Amino acid sequence: MHTDTPPALDIAASAPPAADRVAVARRFSVAPMMDWTDRHCRHLHRLLTRHALLFTEMVTSAAIVHGPRERLLGFSPVEQPVAVQLGGSDPRELAEATRIATEFGYAEINLNVGCPSDRVQSGRFGACLMAEPELVAECVRAMRDATDVPVTVKCRIGIDDQDIEESLDRFADTMVGAGVDALYVHARKAWLKGLSPKENREIPPLDYPRVYRLAQRLAPLPVMINGGIKTIGEAEHHMAHMSGVMLGRTAYHEPMVLSLVDSRFFGDEQKPLELREIMLAMAEYAERELGKGARLNNITRHMLGLANARAGARTFRQILSVDAAKRGAGPDVILRAFAALEPELALAV
Repeated sequence: MHTDTPPALDIAASAPPAADRVAVARRFSVAPMMDWTDRHCRHLHRLLTRHALLFTEMVTSAAIVHGPRERLLGFSPVEQPVAVQLGGSDPRELAEATRIATEFGYAEINLNVGCPSDRVQSGRFGACLMAEPELVAECVRAMRDATDVPVTVKCRIGIDDQDIEESLDRFADTMVGAGVDALYVHARKAWLKGLSPKENREIPPLDYPRVYRLAQRLAPLPVMINGGIKTIGEAEHHMAHMSGVMLGRTAYHEPMVLSLVDSRFFGDEQKPLELREIMLAMAEYAERELGKGARLNNITRHMLGLANARAGARTFRQILSVDAAKRGAGPDVILRAFAALEPELALAV
């Protein structure tokens, strides 16, 4: 397959220094999402936004220290700026995982103190750690000692019966004392008993004003807001109060919203890629990845929302999900999916 690579893929040519770039990139970030924000997903998202901060899925410190590091942490430079999110509560192990992640070239190391799943709690990490701010601070200090890139924390506004005023302030102040470089705050409590992870994303009420107050009190420390944000317009509204905004499921299920980010959050008026260019670039990417042993459906599963609300979207999704899973499926599947939307612009293999 021979096509022209869109010029927007060359995003590193004039990039500012890494530390400055990640600080700016936090104005808009795509949240770490388990089973979703893998390297194939991040490659797609980087085609849509040149500037936003991208995150890995959460990776446990134990897996990094003892497991297959390249499979867990490997990524392409085209994804930068990209942050790795770690899960764990052992300071020494987190420090070692941080050192390893730094060697891989991540722009930021983030500690998960927000995930409420039972599996995470059983490992003594995630949201349950909000009850142990001194332990989290010890982890942050150990991580900072192991790297020269920013160390950040993602948390909730509280857990269970905690007072979200006093407890959140105490937690945040403890992080500041440990030298954290930034905080990402999901504007909901996490209920560790009685609610599933999905319910914890929907049932606890959102309290954006509480996060605004925290950001104002901690200034100039960067504080980013997360949770329940469904449109770019809503994200822009939050920017009147916050250093940055983090978008999760909307960015995944409606990925074309990311094409608005560079102009609206970073002042970059370069024309975003059109869907045709994105499909061509993903076909080329798939061809390279298939040559390394990847399965096509592991790439195309992240692309299903690209054609939402367009004529032919149902056929588009069917081709990318069903046909991509067939034995021997190749990048032509991606081009056929686009042809279902605009037959007159069918892409030649």
